[in-house]
Amino acid sequence: MESLFDLNVGQKCSVLKILTDNQIKRRLIDIGLTPESEVCCVGKSPLGDPKAYLIQGAVIALRREICENIIVGAV
Repeated sequence: MESLFDLNVGQKCSVLKILTDNQIKRRLIDIGLTPESEVCCVGKSPLGDPKAYLIQGAVIALRREICENIIVGAV
């Protein structure tokens, strides 16, 4: 299984599962990151963390510790 952080810039995926605690999971769902939603990695910082993702028409930056708990698959 691949995590959201494993995506390269320009790569798309579909969210399969979110494995975080309830508070963070609620915030991710609020920004549109739900199972079966499509996500595209659109950029990364010079050091590689955080990365920017296109989620439901908005660009959101997420850190590695959050992304590693989001399991994704092919679109």
